[in-house]
Amino acid sequence: MAKTAFITGASRGIGRGVAEVLAEAGYDIAFTYHSRADDAESLKRKIINAGQKCFYYQASLEEAGAAEDVTARAVSDLGRLDAVICNAGLTRFGSVFDVTAEQIDFLYGLDFRSHILCTKVAVNHMKENGIKGNIVFISSTRGMRAYPESCVYGAMKAALIHAAKSIALETARFGIRANVIAPGMTAVREEMTDSPFNKKIPLGRAGTPREVGHLVKFIISGEADYMTGDVIRLDGGLILPGIPER
Repeated sequence: MAKTAFITGASRGIGRGVAEVLAEAGYDIAFTYHSRADDAESLKRKIINAGQKCFYYQASLEEAGAAEDVTARAVSDLGRLDAVICNAGLTRFGSVFDVTAEQIDFLYGLDFRSHILCTKVAVNHMKENGIKGNIVFISSTRGMRAYPESCVYGAMKAALIHAAKSIALETARFGIRANVIAPGMTAVREEMTDSPFNKKIPLGRAGTPREVGHLVKFIISGEADYMTGDVIRLDGGLILPGIPER
């Protein structure tokens, strides 16, 4: 029986890279997308061409009830969940001098609350069915280092890191592991590959969505069975001491 993975926000960017790598590794996939139906359909075709089952759902995960409902659909369609990769989110920066309650509420709902509610449904399913599953949160190096105009976005990413550690403690006795990947500059769009900012990264380039996918594949594999509550940076050395902010 193929293993299964549910990925939020996978029609493009990091989520797509994760879905492609896991499908190639033999996972049946369910994933959400927000607005790019053509991209979602093309990913489904790619997963099916890799020989795996695929289900996808349009979801606005910041809305009340959406995260829980769509995770339950993934459980039903896949038949079981071995891994949940909570990736959906928006990168939005803004000054504390101008921030609004609406902006805070939106980022909280999408970048943090949806991850916790997807996880709730998943870990209950895993516990009830004796599945030694995995939860992976895609955070950011901005959750580990302070930057200007990131008081909300960075705070949500930092909150994910803390939450995953707490979840790891709660779920370890059921054999469920929870870990975090904190990417730095990642080329989620073609033009980012040649960004002048890349010269400030010690390894001289942006990361790729598939590199995040390969790290996810390792974390949820049996080779990482002793890893839980950990945070792994994937940033080419970007936030090592001495690297300038801008």
